[in-house]
Amino acid sequence: MNHFLDLHRTDPASLRAMLDQAAAMKAARAGRPRGAPDDTAPLDGRIVALVFEKPSTRTRVSFDVGIRQMGGQSLVLSGAEMQLGHGETIADTARVLSRYVDAIMIRTFEEATLLELAEHADVPVINGLTNRSHPCQIMADLLTFEEHRGPIAGRRVVWSGDGNNVCASFLHAAGRLGFDLTFTGPEELDPDPEFIEMARAEGATVTIARDPAAAIAGADLVVTDTWVSMHDSQTTKERRHRLLRPYQVNAALMAAAPEALFMHCLPAHRGEEVTDAVMDGRQSVVFDEAENRLHAQKAILRWCLGV
Repeated sequence: MNHFLDLHRTDPASLRAMLDQAAAMKAARAGRPRGAPDDTAPLDGRIVALVFEKPSTRTRVSFDVGIRQMGGQSLVLSGAEMQLGHGETIADTARVLSRYVDAIMIRTFEEATLLELAEHADVPVINGLTNRSHPCQIMADLLTFEEHRGPIAGRRVVWSGDGNNVCASFLHAAGRLGFDLTFTGPEELDPDPEFIEMARAEGATVTIARDPAAAIAGADLVVTDTWVSMHDSQTTKERRHRLLRPYQVNAALMAAAPEALFMHCLPAHRGEEVTDAVMDGRQSVVFDEAENRLHAQKAILRWCLGV
């Protein structure tokens, strides 16, 4: 049984195998209707619980569609329906769900919830997002980069903005898959030092740069994310906007890396962290990236279930 909890908890060979399988599965579906089944039905007879303590569009739809395309069934549950960790302990919820389903994907707030669920589950658990990391997103991002530019190993990725959970998973991936990462953003929002050192210990070059134009020069990939969370107070939002405004990804900034791809995990706040000109420009692959959540997660499910 394989849990998919974080990229740094998964060996590089397995990550590479998942990316290669995702690309192959995507190619095999070319030209088919979205609802058509895959040639094989690797999840035939399998049920996957999709647990959402946080709202979701791409995670929910991509997992649900992917499970159906592979012949399985999904059971979508909200945190309100389950009262996870409130009406019942997380450990007991894990034990109960393990009697009903073949795998569990959870999108939650605290990493501790994810880890406790995995510790007590008898079926694979997949991290659909926590406040600390977002590994499924980065698998889709890597798949997208490689289908446009070839192997990610040895490339230079620049993250502009807030060193958040998605940035953390990029750092995990840098160490595991051998690319370099530059973070450009305000010091107050630097990535977790633990993750920086983890990537460096695995041989990745991780650079902190305050000048965004200098940081992006020569990049192969530029990535950003929203500046604020739906749960932030108005005061917090205003403060973050002041800090992050110099790191907006706009046409002038992307001109420093004219051959770089641009990615954003979405939803984007157009006119804040990124402009329309970049989102809709020739360097943007954000909608390929969104589609690839489907293909990457199908490969993750197959790896977890060994099918």
